[in-house]
Amino acid sequence: MIRFCLQCLKTKKACICEWIKPISTEVELIILQHPTEAKRPLGTAKILSLSLTNCRTFIGENFTEHTELNQLLTDNNYQHQVLFLDGTSQAISSSLNHIEKKQRVILLDGTWKKAYKMWQLSTNLHTLPKVHLDTELSGNYRVRKAPKDNALSTAEAGYHVLSQLDADVINVIDTDKFGSILTAFDNMIEFHISQMPEGVYQKNYRSE
Repeated sequence: MIRFCLQCLKTKKACICEWIKPISTEVELIILQHPTEAKRPLGTAKILSLSLTNCRTFIGENFTEHTELNQLLTDNNYQHQVLFLDGTSQAISSSLNHIEKKQRVILLDGTWKKAYKMWQLSTNLHTLPKVHLDTELSGNYRVRKAPKDNALSTAEAGYHVLSQLDADVINVIDTDKFGSILTAFDNMIEFHISQMPEGVYQKNYRSE
């Protein structure tokens, strides 16, 4: 008997597929996923890859010689950007100025420490513009401890990236276009909290 959903790869009782809705957007996300994230029950990148028609996921740590990624990066029809906050990154909204190309945004899927190592090793990313989201945004990844209150899960980061760059949202045609991403994320988190023994969540995760 198969215990896992063949689509979302989570256990059948933790399946998130009922909340997934297909979303079409011209903005393409490329998720570079650390190998340790690929099998985590609480990984959120799968929400993006299942929801979006324009999303690719590559698993690894050093992507310098990654053939498929490097082929994508040579496509001059796209503006490529890496979501990576540091002293030289710029706000993703301001990165749109004077850009008429299609958008590809690269997300690093891993803990901050692992994402930073991926960035250091993957020298093919170093020539790309770095962008960041509003640092006042707060995440709702309640079952993972984060180094900062504004740390976002990969699904949340993808949601905010798309909300900033997608033409339908910018032009106020469909402000809730990507809402199902957060719905799936929130329901996944709530399910895992419900499965914890009494008192575990309050003791280990709640900060209030």
